[in-house]
Amino acid sequence: MNKIIEARFLAPDIKLFKIDAPKIAEKRKAGQFIILRVHPDGERIPLTIADSNSKEGTITIIVQGVGKTTKQLNTLESGEFIQDLVGPLGKASDIENFGTAVSIGGGVGTAIAFPTAKALKEAGNHVISIIGGRTKELVLLEDEMKAVCDEVYPTTDDGSYGYHGFVTNKLQDLLNEGRKIDYVLAIGPIPMMAAVAEVTRPLGIKTVVSLNPIMVDGTGMCGGCRAIVDDKTVFVCVDGPEFDAHKVNFNILTKRNRMYLLQEKVSYEHYCKLERKIDDAVAVL
Repeated sequence: MNKIIEARFLAPDIKLFKIDAPKIAEKRKAGQFIILRVHPDGERIPLTIADSNSKEGTITIIVQGVGKTTKQLNTLESGEFIQDLVGPLGKASDIENFGTAVSIGGGVGTAIAFPTAKALKEAGNHVISIIGGRTKELVLLEDEMKAVCDEVYPTTDDGSYGYHGFVTNKLQDLLNEGRKIDYVLAIGPIPMMAAVAEVTRPLGIKTVVSLNPIMVDGTGMCGGCRAIVDDKTVFVCVDGPEFDAHKVNFNILTKRNRMYLLQEKVSYEHYCKLERKIDDAVAVL
C-alpha cells in the first residue's frame, strides 16, 4: 500500500495527490504514467505522473473526478493509503532541443503537459505554454508553468480569465503573428488534441499528443488500449503514450473511448447510491 503524503483540491473535482512511492520517483521520466487501484476490488486506472521528488521518495498525480474510481480516489486524504500502484509505465517523452516548443494543456491535461514542458526547458528550448479551461477556476498549474516556461498564456472558453477562446485559437494567433514554432505538445480532451493537429498539419510542425485510452494492465498484454496510428495498430501503454498527432486516427480513438459509457454510468450511479446510504446511516448515528 502507498501512503498519501498530501491531498488538496486545485479546483472543483480536481485533486492533487503526493504519494509515497520511492522506487517510481527515482526512475520516472517526463511523459510516463502509473496504474493504480483505490481498493482491493477496484478497477485499475492509468494516471500520468505530474511530478516527482526522488529525495522525498514521492510522486505527484492530479485527478479529475469524472467516474466511480476517480470520485473514490478524490475522497481520500493525507495519511490514508492507496491499495497499490505500479510504474513508471510507458515510454518517456522525446526530449531534445527543437528550438521553440509549445506545450498545450487542456483542463487536467495541463498536469500531463507540465513535466514535459519542464524537461523541454531543461533541454534548452524556448518554451511557450498555453493552458486552457472552461472557466478561470479550471485553469490549472499556472504558477508552476510560469516557473519552468518562458511564456505562459492562460485561456478560458467563457472569457473569465486570460485569453477568451480555445487553446487552438491562441496557437493560431501565435502563428499568425509570425512566430516560428518548431514543436508542439498537446494534451487534453480528444477533440482538442485533434483540433491542434489540424492547426499545425498544413505547416508541417512536429506535433505530439499523449493518448489516454481505456487501459487495464499497462504492459501490452490485454490489448484494451489499442489505437490506430499511421494506419497501424499500437498499444498505447507500451508503444506510447505519446504519438505523432498527424498520424493518430482520432475518430476511432473517440469510438473506442466511448465503448463502455453505459457500464461506466451504471457503476457511477451505483456508487452514488451506496454513498448516500452510508451518509444516511451516519446521520442516524
